Amino acid sequence: MKLVLAILTATAIGLGFWNPGDTNDRSIPAGATHGPPGDGEVVDFKNDLIPMFTKLGCNAGKCHGSAIGRGDFKLSLYGGTPRADYDEIVRKLGGRRVNFNAPSSSLLFQKPAEYVEHGGGTLLTDGDQHAEPLLRWIRQGAPYKEQRQLTKIEVTPSRLVAHAPGEKTTLQVTAHYDDGQVRDVTHLTQFVAEDPTAVSVDSEQATAVVARSGRHIVIARYATEVVPIEIMVPVTDSVVDLSSEPRHNEVDEQVIKVLTELRLPPSPAVDDRTFLRRITLDLTGRLPTSGRATGSEYQNREAMVDELLASEEFVHFYTLKLAKLLRIQSKIDKNKVTTTPEAARAFHDWLASQLREGVGYDQMARTILTATGDSSKYGPATFYTSAEDPRLQTEFVTEVFMASRMKCANCHNHPLDKWTQDDFHGLTAMFSKLTRSQVIRINPIGKNIHPNTGEAAAMKIPGGTILPAETQDGRQAFADWLTARENRYFAKAIVNRLWKSLMGRGLVEPVDDFRSTNPASHPALLDQLAQDFIQHGYDLRHTLKTIALSSTYGRSSNPVEGNEADDRFYSHMVRKPLEPEVLADAISDVLGVVDQYGDELPGTRAVQLRDGAIRSDALDILGRCNRTNSCEGAPSPTGPLAQKLHLFNGALLNGRIGASGGRLDRLIETNRNPLEIVREFYQVALNRAPSEEEIKLVSRWLDDQQPAASQREVLEDFVWSIVTCQEFVANH
Repeated sequence: MKLVLAILTATAIGLGFWNPGDTNDRSIPAGATHGPPGDGEVVDFKNDLIPMFTKLGCNAGKCHGSAIGRGDFKLSLYGGTPRADYDEIVRKLGGRRVNFNAPSSSLLFQKPAEYVEHGGGTLLTDGDQHAEPLLRWIRQGAPYKEQRQLTKIEVTPSRLVAHAPGEKTTLQVTAHYDDGQVRDVTHLTQFVAEDPTAVSVDSEQATAVVARSGRHIVIARYATEVVPIEIMVPVTDSVVDLSSEPRHNEVDEQVIKVLTELRLPPSPAVDDRTFLRRITLDLTGRLPTSGRATGSEYQNREAMVDELLASEEFVHFYTLKLAKLLRIQSKIDKNKVTTTPEAARAFHDWLASQLREGVGYDQMARTILTATGDSSKYGPATFYTSAEDPRLQTEFVTEVFMASRMKCANCHNHPLDKWTQDDFHGLTAMFSKLTRSQVIRINPIGKNIHPNTGEAAAMKIPGGTILPAETQDGRQAFADWLTARENRYFAKAIVNRLWKSLMGRGLVEPVDDFRSTNPASHPALLDQLAQDFIQHGYDLRHTLKTIALSSTYGRSSNPVEGNEADDRFYSHMVRKPLEPEVLADAISDVLGVVDQYGDELPGTRAVQLRDGAIRSDALDILGRCNRTNSCEGAPSPTGPLAQKLHLFNGALLNGRIGASGGRLDRLIETNRNPLEIVREFYQVALNRAPSEEEIKLVSRWLDDQQPAASQREVLEDFVWSIVTCQEFVANH
């Protein structure tokens, strides 16, 4: 009955009281205010009602904010387009959602108050802090008011170190506007725990209660702003004194600060031989040679790192890493954009030359982004043959150079970040001005149709200005913005990837998902590394050296009592599985039998391959990345099943362990005794001598008094065990 009355009232009377042109420009005095607008204030649709809809969940993806809406009522996701929401509420459905004569009979109130059946349940009650502004807005004639622009919000506390689980924290949010007004908007802020099992949030009371120890994130959302709240709870009851822990640089200062707050004891430093194996694999992708000095002083470790960074092996390995990031591989498809083998090799060689010459990463990025020409001859132009269309190019560019998943803004404003559809399609408009063939050139008539307007999107800098209409190639402006010193994404994106390369886990994880709702585990450390990177000319080697010489990098991967569960605060080193190319080369080095890769010259190493599409059963078995998509997904913690099966009993090893001319065969032919052979394989594969316990174990099956040739089968089994053990297939 109430529904019938509401509809009849809105239809017969309400529409006559609504003036679509009414702007009702009454101003609100500048200055601080608190809570919802007062009785005499005009309700601001954008700053008062849209946040309320978000707080109540009305415009969430599972409700009216979904792509098709719900119940013939569609709102933009989290209020991304307020004017479209206004039209949906006031003008659609014949204006029946608001009743100007009897505001409380409006469907906009009747539904969430559940006077009329509502799938979302009861969200409003008569006289509550949300119902009153909504009804007052309808009484005021439901004007579209946008009296001021939000500039930022401040959350108190933004970071909290609690004493123990169960502690309650009261949250407060203050909004700052461009007219100088400051408002307490806690009642309009939605609070959501990243892990609801770890933090219990009462959004109405604005409180959070932590259920367990560790680091936890609560997201505060008001209007377009999303801010993370970090809550730290010590892991143990015992205070950990880390005052004597070595601090070699700012990396250690920041890591130890967090370990102290969480009361996490660090693992001890590794010995020199372990450090040598770790750093050699991390910087060159190769096992250390037996003749390389290890050094026993910290200063000697610095010389060791400098030597590795200056090596050609470093160039090969980090060219491979950049080639994976940039998805360099040949692909031939007559119906799609293609990358020729010549183009893939040209791009790979160009990257190698840039690393060899020490060119700054900012200059490398600028050259790639603004490239034109024949991709088979000019490597950087190959970047524009990796994606099949301009929209995929936008996704690719922003993931690689901004570590931002802007693809979420293709269909709607990004629900968890600042990016809008205009940002996405404005950047896509730039890439639409290029031909997509072997020769990359400007295409003046190229355009990108904006899905909201049905018209050609204007070229736009993400989060910034629209470029002049006469601009033919907007990529230069984008490259200028991207590589500017004040850009908050570019330097952090690559520094975070360098950190993961050495430490096994990004400060932001996943590494291509930078957003305010996915904060870094050590925000201050990421900021400092990025600034240091910029100040040193975007030098990749400098940042790698800084990380490598920290005591944090030099810690053992073996946990100690109290830090066993730590997987992100670096109290101990992460055990990193060797990349497929590195593992393939390591197996070849230990066995002394080279592998053949396609038509490459014999002896070519896997890390030197210039085309990710070169055929190799070995690399496929070991799980190499298909560079059609991102290679930055987290590997399975148990490893790919195919790799394990082939290592266990496949031709990858079985046909090579005892091969004629291989290491084992040569050692047997020179009449080395069995235990000498065992010790050599330990040194070559693991960079250490076997322990007494290991010698005793091996001696159960090998008779050192008998010729090695008569025990070949047992020795082959031993070699197999060495190249399949966790100590060999991981860096630790």
